[in-house]
Amino acid sequence: GSQWTKSLLDNSARPSGALVFKGEAEGDKLSAEQFTRLKDELEQAHTGAHRAGRPLLLEGGLDWKAMSMSPTDMDFLNARREAAREIALAFGVPPMLLGIPGDNTYANYKEANLAFWRQTILPLVRKTSESLSCWLQPWFGTDLSIHADEDAIPALAAERSQYWRNLQTVAFMTLTEKRALAGLPDVPDEEIVSVGASPEHRQ
Repeated sequence: GSQWTKSLLDNSARPSGALVFKGEAEGDKLSAEQFTRLKDELEQAHTGAHRAGRPLLLEGGLDWKAMSMSPTDMDFLNARREAAREIALAFGVPPMLLGIPGDNTYANYKEANLAFWRQTILPLVRKTSESLSCWLQPWFGTDLSIHADEDAIPALAAERSQYWRNLQTVAFMTLTEKRALAGLPDVPDEEIVSVGASPEHRQ
């Protein structure tokens, strides 16, 4: 688990190996007293980050069989990237925006940034605006409504410009309906003149 991983990192990213006892005769083994003494010496002299790299002195037929993996083999870098990727996704942030390689969800940074605004930031902003509106309405009246100015967001500039162009060219809607969709107030009829086929507000 995470505690084992932390302990592994504290010990210079090297898991424990094995001490093999090779006696003079087949079947020879360490006595209980010898085993306990050896175990205590190893724990006191070779465990912990501040003891990493100390040489191991062997005697009496003992042989060290390393079972460690190098940090490269353990692939800590990829594990760290994957952890960062999962955290980013949990908060609705495209990993590409954090410079995490290996994420091909979006074709480029611009698409990832637009998705971040559309799928994460703006929903939070709208939810906050609605809550503020409801909270302030008892003091300022039910007509109060708070909205974010999406036209002022550079990341959405191209998308908003296209929206305005599409709205302007719609032929089956009146100017009043278009202004309502744009979040603008209505204007008196006497301030509207026709320019070509489209009514415009008098400057």
